[in-house]
Amino acid sequence: MEAPMFLENECALLRDTFGLQQILLQSEEERMEKPTLDFTSEAAAPKPTKIVGKMKVQVHKVKTTVDPPTGCSMTSLSLSAPRAKLKTIQNQLSNFQSILSSRWQALNNIRVAPHLPNSSFSHKSLAYMHAGTRYVKQAYGLLKVGVRSSHKNSSSYEVIQETYVCMLRLKSSAEENNIRIQPGSGETHIFFPDSLADDLIVEVQDSKGKHLGHVLVQVATIVEDATDKLQWWSIYREPEHEPVGKLQLCINYLTSSDDNSHHKCGSVAETVAYDLVLEVAMKVQQFQQRNLQLYGSWKWLLTEFASYYGVSDVYTKLRYLSYVMDVATPTADCLGLVHELLMPVAMKGHNKRALSHQENRILGETKDQIKQILSLVFENYKSLDESSFSGIMDVFEPATGLVAPALEPAIKLYMLLHDVLSPEAQTNLCHYFQAAARKRSRRHLAETDEFVTTNNEPNFMETVAMSIAYQKMTCLCRNIKNEILTDIEIHNQHILPTLTKSVSIYIYSTELCNRLRAFLLACPPPGPSPPMVELVIETADFHRDLASWNISHVKGGVDAKELFHLYIMIWIQDKQQSLLESCKLETVKWSGVRTQHSTTPFIDEMYERLKETLSDYEVIICRWPEYIFVLENAISDVEKAIVEALNKQYVDVVSPLKEILTPKKFGLKYMQKLTKQSVCSYTVPDELGMLLNSMKRLLDVLRPKIETQFKSWGSCIPEGGNTAPGEHLSEVTVMLRTKFRGYLQAVVEKLAKNTKLQNSTKLKKILQDSQETMGESDIRGRMQMLKELLRSTINHLHTVFETQVFIAICRWYWDRMAQDVLGFLENRKENRS
Repeated sequence: MEAPMFLENECALLRDTFGLQQILLQSEEERMEKPTLDFTSEAAAPKPTKIVGKMKVQVHKVKTTVDPPTGCSMTSLSLSAPRAKLKTIQNQLSNFQSILSSRWQALNNIRVAPHLPNSSFSHKSLAYMHAGTRYVKQAYGLLKVGVRSSHKNSSSYEVIQETYVCMLRLKSSAEENNIRIQPGSGETHIFFPDSLADDLIVEVQDSKGKHLGHVLVQVATIVEDATDKLQWWSIYREPEHEPVGKLQLCINYLTSSDDNSHHKCGSVAETVAYDLVLEVAMKVQQFQQRNLQLYGSWKWLLTEFASYYGVSDVYTKLRYLSYVMDVATPTADCLGLVHELLMPVAMKGHNKRALSHQENRILGETKDQIKQILSLVFENYKSLDESSFSGIMDVFEPATGLVAPALEPAIKLYMLLHDVLSPEAQTNLCHYFQAAARKRSRRHLAETDEFVTTNNEPNFMETVAMSIAYQKMTCLCRNIKNEILTDIEIHNQHILPTLTKSVSIYIYSTELCNRLRAFLLACPPPGPSPPMVELVIETADFHRDLASWNISHVKGGVDAKELFHLYIMIWIQDKQQSLLESCKLETVKWSGVRTQHSTTPFIDEMYERLKETLSDYEVIICRWPEYIFVLENAISDVEKAIVEALNKQYVDVVSPLKEILTPKKFGLKYMQKLTKQSVCSYTVPDELGMLLNSMKRLLDVLRPKIETQFKSWGSCIPEGGNTAPGEHLSEVTVMLRTKFRGYLQAVVEKLAKNTKLQNSTKLKKILQDSQETMGESDIRGRMQMLKELLRSTINHLHTVFETQVFIAICRWYWDRMAQDVLGFLENRKENRS
């Protein structure tokens, strides 16, 4: 069903696609007469088939000239040949010389250059090739006649008995690949020309290594006249192109069919023809990147052509593969096709002898190209984009967690070419993914380069907003984590070998750690500000996630606590020092100011700052509970400083109380002073009320909030901890409560002494002077002065102390007065009546 379209209109499709509208209607002579006829303007130029056969070469003799002739006049031949015959030869050679000289440079430069599938034949190259071949035939015939005619005469050439050395190589090979052969040694060497346009270059040297000249043997000439294997070739010295001798070579040219390898790839002519058909088919079906498949009737034509002319299946796949690799992209469709084409070849190619020399060469070249495309895939496996014409994203983007479709066929292709169980193959594969990780890591790190490369500039952090810097570092941590998550997702789908998993993670973790360390040195964080806390959170989460993903510790990788430990300790110390300094300043600032609770604003101000401090460190404590104890020590020291600051602020009103709290033995003068003071009545000052009210607020309102916060953090401590938080805070509580009770006790004692300053207010005296016969009214009268004193004292206390302190001191005052009553009743039994 595929054939009719090629047969319609007298094979119009074939004639049009192969550019044969005119050439089939002309003879070879007509084509040569019109070499400029453009009969191939629309045809696809064949990709050169390089290895077309092999040449077996022997070097027989070297002749050097005594009187080197100039040009090609052959005057030496006229000495013995009949004049008429030589005249004819000379005329023919003269005509031929003018033509040959004009064609020499063009013929010498003729090469079948590589073309893309959409290029066309060069009509000049084809015409010159045909013409050059005919001219070589004519030249060879004329020269052979001339040599035979002059054979009997004295020759202008003589055999030099000196020893010569010949260095042979193909023009297509490197100069260092010269083959050294001694003339006449019988040594044979086999050369494999890349194409019919290749040349065999023989450099002739004398025994001292001096360059005599060289011989240029065109492979096309050998193929055209393969009957005469033993020939003389002129030796020329460049750059004058001066003939200096002759070299006799025996060249035996064999194609693959002559070498019993027709079953491998068919004869050279068939493979060259197949290449032409393949290229025409590709041009018709617009073969290019992202459009690599051949289909329909043209695919059928190729299959039938290869089958009919004996072109092997391996060759057809390799040749098609070579074209695919010329336009290969790192995409799933391309890599899948490469794997499909290479699979049968690779299975057969395990034994190189199973493939022809030509097939092995093509396979070697395509393997190099496949290695390059695999390197491109693996080193950009997170930047592959099937929708892009090139197969790679035009703009760098963070990892999305999605697996590129091209990655799986790329791995299959790598496994087809390599034994993945071998250490070498595993190492090479790891190197690819190491390069990919470093490349992507470098792109991410570039976003923060400015913060680590310009830190030596003066006032750097003043020119760059701190928050922006830390936000970018936080974003960097998040992007690197996404890279690792994508790698884990790829491995969870069993696309990549397990050994590649740790490779990229190691690079990401170590390079992120190095960047964080350099950044913190360049931009040291002054404290746990919100941007800094976000960076700590992201880094800690990164470290925690690595463990949750069953990734073992990476030496030199991210360890969040190790990175921030020193800074956290400095922050806590700096905060503690700042609060301690505030204790000295704030008491002066708020001196004489009273709040609605009849307390000093100093304590509310300080505890508000303590509360903010705990809030700042909550994120850090939740992740690293061991910092609870460091922070608790700092807070307890600040609380002690707050109490001490209160004592210093109200030292004048506290001093009289200390005389009662800490009685000591004093000298006579001090006792006289104290006795004099005791005569005066004691009135509770307003400042003492502010002090005791403040201490009560600390105990009942402010400090419990701090203690509650530390107790809640205690749940973050892992089981088995030696101590629980709150021990140092409890010490402050005990100290503060003791001071408060002592001050209350001292105030009550002072007030109790006020009742003993006069006999009329001494309760014990009133009781002692009372008689059993006295009525209730008499007792009330005797108690009136004391009652008035107590009433006025309590009223004053109510104005000085807030409610809770007032109630507490009144109760204590009541108990103190009751002690006098109990003492009176207990001293003498008759008093009870």
